[in-house]
Amino acid sequence: MTKKAFIKVTLKEEVLDPQGKAVLSVLKSSGYDNVKDVRVGKYIELEIDRDNFPSIEKLKNEVEEISDKVLSNPLIEEYSIELK
Repeated sequence: MTKKAFIKVTLKEEVLDPQGKAVLSVLKSSGYDNVKDVRVGKYIELEIDRDNFPSIEKLKNEVEEISDKVLSNPLIEEYSIELK
């Protein structure tokens, strides 16, 4: 049986987001004046073999480790995880 992990990685609030600013500029110049700010991030889906984990907590710990060590830069990014 497999389990899906959905990881959303975003820049920390205090980190400048140049890609978000570029998108905001395009939106404003396209007439979308109601948009006040844009932050751009990453969305990652992992499919994991659930049978290799004795508990859902161990599986979540592994996804957190993957997110922390591989999928994000903890100095400037934060992430959230959802398991389904």
